[in-house]
Amino acid sequence: MYKNEGFSLIELAIVLVVVALLLGGLLVPLTMQIEQQKTKETQKILEDAKEAIIGFAIANGRLPCPASNSSNGQESFDTAAGGNAANGKCSNFYNGFLPAVTLGVNPVDANGYAVDAWALTQNRIRYAITTANSNAFTSTGGMAATTMSVLAPDLRVCATATGIIATNCGTAMSLSNNAVAVVYSLGKNAAMGGGGLDEAANLNSDAVFVSHIPSASTAANGDFDDLVTWLSPNILFNRMVAAGRLP
Repeated sequence: MYKNEGFSLIELAIVLVVVALLLGGLLVPLTMQIEQQKTKETQKILEDAKEAIIGFAIANGRLPCPASNSSNGQESFDTAAGGNAANGKCSNFYNGFLPAVTLGVNPVDANGYAVDAWALTQNRIRYAITTANSNAFTSTGGMAATTMSVLAPDLRVCATATGIIATNCGTAMSLSNNAVAVVYSLGKNAAMGGGGLDEAANLNSDAVFVSHIPSASTAANGDFDDLVTWLSPNILFNRMVAAGRLP
């Protein structure tokens, strides 16, 4: 008689467990690598957006207004209040989107809005612009007419939402107290974000924003994975002076 050769059920079960553990160990780092890559891609999109905004300012003598929910990637003026390029009255100063069609940047979604590397409908790139000096930054020739010594952009970027108020960082650490524009992504959790204090501060339609390294839902102010960058007046002015658009 021949003895049956092969694996027993127990041996097969052990092999499957080992394989599952090995695959699990490989998948976690792979997932982390994918997320890190998406973060880097989104950061580049944000930096490219800033360059496009500066380029627009050099070409037009003003900064573009944010796009609205219905402007399909075009900058949006407050037409009900007579808004136009001459007076710089935007429809969504603090809660709009990057006007990708106006700026000619990519990638965009089917409706013309710039999107981040997660490329979900909820992941449209956000854009806020200062209203300082009676909309001088968004009106044609407004910056030159007001002069650099008088211009005082007033967007704020803080390290936490704890202690901030509607107009400045309050008791929170300030990362910028004179940003001209803020460009940001809501990150991977865009569809469900905004519940924590810090993420909510970037969606409450005022001039104060929050930026810091990612934090988990167990953090004091909740989950935070927004990617935030901003345009300082010094960079904008230097580039416009070099191009002969200021003073």
